Amino acid sequence: MEIIIPVIAVIALLAIFLVVALLFRRVVKTNEVHIVQSGGKTTSYGKDTGNGNVYYAFPSWLPLIGVSTIVLPVSVFSIKIDNYEAYDLERLPFVVDITAFFRVSDSNLAAQRVSDFHDMNVQLVDIIQGSVRSILSSRNLNDILQVRSELGDDFTMAVKEQLKSWGIEPVKNIELMDIRDSGNSKVIFNIMEIKKSFIEKESRVEVARNQKEAQIAEIEAKKEADVKQQEAEKAVGLKTVENQREVAVSNEQAQQLVKEQEKITKEREMDVKRVAEVKQAEIAKDVEIVKADQEKRTQEIKAEANKNALIIDSEAERQHQILVAEGEKQKAFLAAEALLETKDKEAQGIAKIGAAEAEAKQKLEVSMVSGQIELAKEIGGNEGYQHYLISIRQIEANQAIGIEQAKALSHSEMKFIINDEKVDKGLTRVGELFSSTGGTKIAAALEGLNQSDLGKAVIDKFLGTKPAGNQSEPEAK
Repeated sequence: MEIIIPVIAVIALLAIFLVVALLFRRVVKTNEVHIVQSGGKTTSYGKDTGNGNVYYAFPSWLPLIGVSTIVLPVSVFSIKIDNYEAYDLERLPFVVDITAFFRVSDSNLAAQRVSDFHDMNVQLVDIIQGSVRSILSSRNLNDILQVRSELGDDFTMAVKEQLKSWGIEPVKNIELMDIRDSGNSKVIFNIMEIKKSFIEKESRVEVARNQKEAQIAEIEAKKEADVKQQEAEKAVGLKTVENQREVAVSNEQAQQLVKEQEKITKEREMDVKRVAEVKQAEIAKDVEIVKADQEKRTQEIKAEANKNALIIDSEAERQHQILVAEGEKQKAFLAAEALLETKDKEAQGIAKIGAAEAEAKQKLEVSMVSGQIELAKEIGGNEGYQHYLISIRQIEANQAIGIEQAKALSHSEMKFIINDEKVDKGLTRVGELFSSTGGTKIAAALEGLNQSDLGKAVIDKFLGTKPAGNQSEPEAK
């Protein structure tokens, strides 16, 4: 029982120690570094320190395990100094605003110099102010106003060497943000006014110079433009005159070409006209030749036609006479046949005496003339066919007569003028002169003329006879 009580007490103590340890356990933030001092030893905890970022912050009054801690940032931090009164080389007062950026490069060294981050800021402000005061007091205000960028470099170089021993380094140049008058001072204002007036003067001088140069340039440009314009007008005038001269020459040449072309055209027209006239004369000549050939051929055709007509008419007349003779012959033949038949009828009674002999004789005779009897019967009963046979015989007779007349006329010197529409009709009428009908008509005509004194005189003159005292028949010569 006695042994169990000390064990419980030990466990209780350990539990209490663990709870206390947990209460004093510290985890360093990423942007911080904790510098822990214990028993004469300094250890930094945080990112990139190599010691981790967890430690136990036991109170410093505890022996052996008590620690003191300084928390510093590892990120960049800034320090601003506003409305800092400074003086230039001539003790002219002014106010400046300054901004600086730093970071802790050696946390252990920085922990030795300061007690905390606030203390670090205060000391850094004092260092910056001292450097700024010393640098600005060595320069004139005009220079300060003009070389602000150079002053930033000077400020940074002045504090950089001092801050190495503090474990701090500047991140960028210290910047002089603003410079202005302090209180009722108007030094910078006056400087600015002087500067403004100087700038205004320079501006006005520059403007006047620019205006002068502009006016001179305008005058020179106008002068040059006038000269160029005059030269252009002169060139245009010369070009115009040249163009007019060329146009006149071209017009004259064109007129000459037109006249030459008109001459060539007229000559060609005359040639065409001459050729046309020659061609027309040749055509007219050919037409006349063709007409003459046509007339000659027409006359030959007419003569040939007349000759043929005469021959045809002569042949027709001969054929007609032949047909007439043949008709007379057939008529006589038919009459003989008819008489024969009559005789035959009479003989039939006689034939009955000797039946056998007479019948045999009769059959013999009938067989010999049966064809002629049948033909005669057909002709005798068909009047149209009779006229047809007669006309054929007449044509054959007229044809024979016409041929003979044509032969006779071909050796005669008689000339006939036929004014009928058809030549064959006229030739037929000429042929009638040499027929009995023509002779009768001529005789009738002469007889009619002979009935008057004038007609008698014409007949006497035509026949070449003298009239007798007893008006006897004229003697033909």
